[in-house]
Order: sequence, then structure tokens, then C-alpha cells
Amino acid sequence: MQVIGFAGYSGSGKTTLLEKMIPRLVAAGLDVAVVKHTHHDVDWDVPGKDSYRHRQAGARQVMLAAGQRRLLVETLPGSNDLSLADHVARLAPCDLVLAEGFKHAPVPKIEVINHALGSPRLFPDDPMVIAVVADGPVDTSLPYFQRDDVDALCQFLLDYLNRHVEHFPLR
Repeated sequence: MQVIGFAGYSGSGKTTLLEKMIPRLVAAGLDVAVVKHTHHDVDWDVPGKDSYRHRQAGARQVMLAAGQRRLLVETLPGSNDLSLADHVARLAPCDLVLAEGFKHAPVPKIEVINHALGSPRLFPDDPMVIAVVADGPVDTSLPYFQRDDVDALCQFLLDYLNRHVEHFPLR
């Protein structure tokens, strides 16, 4: 599985960008997974439901299995914040993992910039940044894409994978 990160500060447009890219990457024949990092504690469960009661009773993992999907909740010890590699290792095999967030993970990444935020940049200090997507001009020697130029960005990503990954199964 190949991992490409999409990094930027909250509100930069990472989720919206990935939402537009995923159908194009799937249409190119890739089996795509997403790992999204959040700093917020999330809980999909509802007090009183069976799965909630199982967790409250002490089960470390609870899977809710339905006809079309399944949800797995795993309680991590203490305030553990696992690495991107640890999360990717839990995925079923696929062609490409898009990692949203994980700004400092040691994977090739595309930086997403919203100028209105005034946030610090990852490039040029992070050598893992391979391209930049922004809502306006950026002074960089890296490949640069306007946020709405999704087709060009997807083509760049497919070309990058073909150049940098041996035997990448692009169909």
C-alpha cells in the first residue's frame, strides 16, 4: 500500500479536496482508503445501545457489523496517539492510502494552504512535501496547483506514483 499525505492546518480545505479527488482516483482504477487524523475525541456510539454497553463493560474492541458496512471501535490505552504507520497497518490491503492530517508523518505529502488562515508553511522545511495546493499564488519551486484544479492534481499524483513506486498497480 502506498501512502500519500495531505497536510495543512484546520480549515485549509483538505477534506473538500480529497472528496473531489477520490472519485477520480477510483475511476483511474485505484482501490483507495483514507486515514483522517483528528485532535478531537470522537464516539459514534450511543449510550444504552448494545455496542456501547459492551465497551462500558470493558471490551477493548467492538465491531458493529451490518449488511453493507462495519464499524470497528478500538479503545486505545491512556492518551495514546498512534503513528500513521500504526493506523495504516490496521487497514485491509488497498492500492493507495490518503492520509489527511498527520502533518509530521514521514510520508510524501501534498501541502494544502488557505492563505486566509495565515498559518505557517510546511515547505521548504519538510522535505517530504512533494507539491502544494492553495487558494492563491505560492512562492515555491515545488509543483503548485490551484485548489480547484483537481484533474491536474490527480494526474500529478498518478504520475508521481508511477515514477516513484516500483510495480504500482495502476490499471
